Amino acid sequence: MHESIIRTPLVTGNPSLHDITEDISRPVEGKPTKAWWIGFIFSFLGLCLWLYSAGYTMTVGIGAWGLNKTVGWAWDITTFVWWVGIGHAGTLISAILLLFRQNWRNSINRSAEAMTLFAVICAITYIFTHMGRPWLFYWALPLPNQYGSLWVNFNSPLVWDVFAISTYFSVSLLFWYIGLLPDIATIRDRAKGVAKKVYGFLSFGWTGSARSWVRFEAVSLILSGLATPLVLSVHTVVSMDFATSLIPGWHATLFPPYFVAGAIFSGFAMVQTLLLVARKAMRLENYITLYHIELMNIIIMVTGSIVGAAYLTELFIAWYSGVEYEQYLFLNRVSGPYWWAYWIMMTCNVISPQLMWFKKLRTSLAFTFFISIVVNIGMWFERFVIIVTSLHRDFLPSSWAMFHPTFYDVGVFVGSIGVFFTLFMLFIKFLPGVAMAEVKLLLRNSSEAAKKRMAAKEGKTYQFSPETGGVVIAATTNVRKGENHE
Repeated sequence: MHESIIRTPLVTGNPSLHDITEDISRPVEGKPTKAWWIGFIFSFLGLCLWLYSAGYTMTVGIGAWGLNKTVGWAWDITTFVWWVGIGHAGTLISAILLLFRQNWRNSINRSAEAMTLFAVICAITYIFTHMGRPWLFYWALPLPNQYGSLWVNFNSPLVWDVFAISTYFSVSLLFWYIGLLPDIATIRDRAKGVAKKVYGFLSFGWTGSARSWVRFEAVSLILSGLATPLVLSVHTVVSMDFATSLIPGWHATLFPPYFVAGAIFSGFAMVQTLLLVARKAMRLENYITLYHIELMNIIIMVTGSIVGAAYLTELFIAWYSGVEYEQYLFLNRVSGPYWWAYWIMMTCNVISPQLMWFKKLRTSLAFTFFISIVVNIGMWFERFVIIVTSLHRDFLPSSWAMFHPTFYDVGVFVGSIGVFFTLFMLFIKFLPGVAMAEVKLLLRNSSEAAKKRMAAKEGKTYQFSPETGGVVIAATTNVRKGENHE
């Protein structure tokens, strides 16, 4: 497939096919670097904090948290929705961009898919810790039982959560693992001893034959078709937890598209955070380029604008509805006891992404890393504002109450971040963090070397500027006649 010469290359540094295999396999085959050990130790400490906090909660019950009769949900459901949202970008990058034939996904889809799985695992841990009696988790499933006609309440949005998230996790896991098969087989063919047997088992007998590749591509497209509506449906279902209630601030038809845009917004921010770290720690600058970073920043800017429009729409609808409870709720959000949470949310989610309009900022690695952290903080506060400020002052002033988190609220939240990063660090150590088979497909048309070949055929001189991510056609030269047209 021909590609325009003026498009920015997706692989820089002129690596060969063998170089790609060496560069991406090196972290898996070699000893862990010092940077990896530092990241893993900090992450593992977070995991230990989660084990203690979640274990205590399961032992004594959710009374260990700061919940009260008025604020029945707080940090738990806030962080649950936050993790589900983060899990959206991986499937979006993998499935939707694959269907639209966007080649720039090839360098980043593997880590993004892994991020999806780990984020959903963190979300699932909240379901278990919030159950009070997690050993009876199967009661949330529609299983035949000895009570005759006793079934789960299919009208409950919480049951919809179980179906939506389990389906999303299953399809995402299958999609991620199918995509890994060619790369695991490459590691298998280079490994020795026990590692060869382990990767041989994990590769499921991949041979690399033409028949295998045809089936691989067919299955990938089918799974993309299945996963794409899931991206839109999962957070829509999660938003129904709130939208189907009568609580002011929750009872809104705006929630499904608002939640989906917010999920993609926060998911891409987390992908940026992870990829910037992996890019530097694993020396993958030639494969995760500034162009990839800039494209993801543009998506963050667009989805951030949608989220900002949703915030303003909520305010307008509250005023326009004429319902005094709705009007008071939003006045309370802006100027009540939790005003600081509302304005942190607005600053992080509405103002900060608009800075991406400036190319110099959206192509800056340091600024991108900073904004990715800011966006995730802002999106956590968005869920906190929706949940806590809607509950702490309900219809009866006599039942108004404030929510104050306990050590175990904070411990489970910070610990879940440790669980997430521990899983990610183990992933990039034992499996290829970049899809090497798919990156190799880019060498022919979309790499820096391919652009140079195309320019030479047209008698032009090609220069690439990695600092700005731009492309410069320096001069037009008629090689045959020896003429130079500036």
